[in-house]
Amino acid sequence: MLIQEFINGISNGSFDTQMRTLYGKSEKELLRQKVRYMSCAEKFSKLYPENGEVFIFSSPARTEVGGNHTDRQHGCVLVSAVNLDIIAFASPNDDNVIRVRSEGYRSDEISLDKLDIDDSEKGTSASLIRGIASAFIQSGIDVKGFNVYAVSEINSGCGLSSSSAFEVLITLIIDNLFNNGESSAEERARIAQFAENVYFGKPTSLMNQMVCSVGGFVCIDFYNPSNPSIEPVRFDFSESGYSLCITDTKSTDTDFSEEYISISEEMRSVATALGRETLRDADEDEFYFRLPELRRSCSDRAILRTAHFFAENRRVTAQAEALEVGDTEEFFRLMNESGESSAIMLQNLYSSKNPENQQIPLAIMLSKRRLGGSGAVRVHGNGFAGAVQAFVPTYLAEYYADEMNAVFGENSCQILNIRPVGAVEIKSGE
Repeated sequence: MLIQEFINGISNGSFDTQMRTLYGKSEKELLRQKVRYMSCAEKFSKLYPENGEVFIFSSPARTEVGGNHTDRQHGCVLVSAVNLDIIAFASPNDDNVIRVRSEGYRSDEISLDKLDIDDSEKGTSASLIRGIASAFIQSGIDVKGFNVYAVSEINSGCGLSSSSAFEVLITLIIDNLFNNGESSAEERARIAQFAENVYFGKPTSLMNQMVCSVGGFVCIDFYNPSNPSIEPVRFDFSESGYSLCITDTKSTDTDFSEEYISISEEMRSVATALGRETLRDADEDEFYFRLPELRRSCSDRAILRTAHFFAENRRVTAQAEALEVGDTEEFFRLMNESGESSAIMLQNLYSSKNPENQQIPLAIMLSKRRLGGSGAVRVHGNGFAGAVQAFVPTYLAEYYADEMNAVFGENSCQILNIRPVGAVEIKSGE
């Protein structure tokens, strides 16, 4: 469509149905999103005045509801897309160059003549774009130049996977512009993961990209990590009387990469001692039977983290089953149990480098005080710094958010909805 067609469609309500699917039923939120999209369209037009036909996309953030640090040991996770997203306007160009400008950042320009890995740009958005384009071209897709302007409402550093949402966004744009949108959501997630692992230089599992691409509330089993099993969880939290709240504790900017990696390394050390490649292949009863022997080759923390894995992997299945039958009380009991396991056994609530900074335990303590035994709260994502997740009775949600904001700063706490779809093109009348 042309920019003017989009503006007319926003004005006459042609996009309302799709936007309500993405952002919820609130008329106030619908109006806010319309203003946001119009602003993005205006900035895109100013940046790329020569644009012709434009295409519009949305890629969501994700939240991990169950399965803290289980995926890298080929375990199970319970995750969902949420109603925070990155939106983007895109149009083809004739320059054989990909230009991506994200609001608040400098433009990335990637020549399609130079798609080899560039070690100097590892850890940057340019490396992700280059890797995604390279993967599509290697699969036989004739990728050409295009221009993008993107606006994100996903805060980085609070476990909502802003980087995965961006990766999935770029894969969707390329797939729709040059492949008629024929790749599946799962295939696009794998391409995004390839770019992050190989070009960006971060050895992540497929979890984040998969849920950003597929959307909804899903249970993912990584027993076969290259082809994980994905099962939808049929439960509508918006009708349950509870709201999902994520609080960014605004932790320090310390690099916690070593501590994240240590969790996988220590779990793997126990798996190796048991003669297995990952803990998913190990037997829990054998683990406990051989505990005296394991302590001679593995650290106590590694053993505790392994115990967390076995119990957490079972909890994911139990949580999904509880939601399937509408047993929120059991789901919340399991979620609180998961949080206790992360604190005591996984030990990822604060950094051993900065033990005086304990924002996550502080946020959990305040949450439990406000919840008074209702709902549930736990660390969100990788831990050590970042966010906490809580399911709060809807009638308390605004009060809860106000209290968390007073302690951790304005707009620290966000009240979210589960988003039923993953990354999508925005189309009139859908």
